[in-house]
Amino acid sequence: MKKVIEINNLEFRYPRQTKLLSDLNLTLNPGQIHGLLGKNGEGKSTLLKLISGLLFPLKGNLNVLGFEPRKRDPDMLQDIFFLPEEIPESSLSIASFEKVYAPFYPDFSSSKFYSYLNDFALNLNTTNISELSYGQKKKFYIAFGLATNAKLILMDEPTNGLDIPSKGQFRLMVDSAINDKCCIVISTHQVLDLDNLINNIIIMNEHEIIFNESTVNITKKLLFKIAENHDFDESVIYSQDTLRGYYQVCENKTGEASRLDVELLFNAVISDHHRIKELFH
Repeated sequence: MKKVIEINNLEFRYPRQTKLLSDLNLTLNPGQIHGLLGKNGEGKSTLLKLISGLLFPLKGNLNVLGFEPRKRDPDMLQDIFFLPEEIPESSLSIASFEKVYAPFYPDFSSSKFYSYLNDFALNLNTTNISELSYGQKKKFYIAFGLATNAKLILMDEPTNGLDIPSKGQFRLMVDSAINDKCCIVISTHQVLDLDNLINNIIIMNEHEIIFNESTVNITKKLLFKIAENHDFDESVIYSQDTLRGYYQVCENKTGEASRLDVELLFNAVISDHHRIKELFH
């Protein structure tokens, strides 16, 4: 299987700052929706910009779709769509924006674009994109990005500014857009927004990738359950007190099926990633 992203020993820092990313390694395959999780300031946005070629690594190897991103090769750019957290301004109408930018993407689907806009209930007769609210602009760029049918789609905090119904619609759209040639990476610190959507979870902590596993493998190795009391055995990796009881992440020694809780997993990995690393490797 041809890798979409291959990163080896990557190092990056901004001028006059200490290292933000150091000795970072990551390999991502097509056909998957990856959730890039981490607290604010971990370097998630920076990593997406490095992958898209907007920033250049100081050291290490970075390969995206067979290209070196810093060279900004047109053949690479036509297969990448990057939605930054800070939405770009545009004075164009929706129709004019499509006319100007869609030709950059050879597999762009106009029918999908307007179908997504309709699903988001956006007014197609909007005179100017700049007249849209922040949440509406997010919807517009999400719809355009998914309609590009690019092989690599990068989204940085895409659900910020979306109301609850729109977040549900976003999950449906992304799920319908993925195929065996496409790789989607969604960076967020709002882990609940990716529930039941992602099939691979990447967690950053202390500016490093400390976890990168498929959801299938996670539920094989870990058991997510609710216990009535605080008494627990050595299989418990993480426990969180709630009004309903103790939410726990445990070693899945019996092969029992359980529903993945992304937020609980994130807290467990952050609190004891050494034990989880030993369990998975």
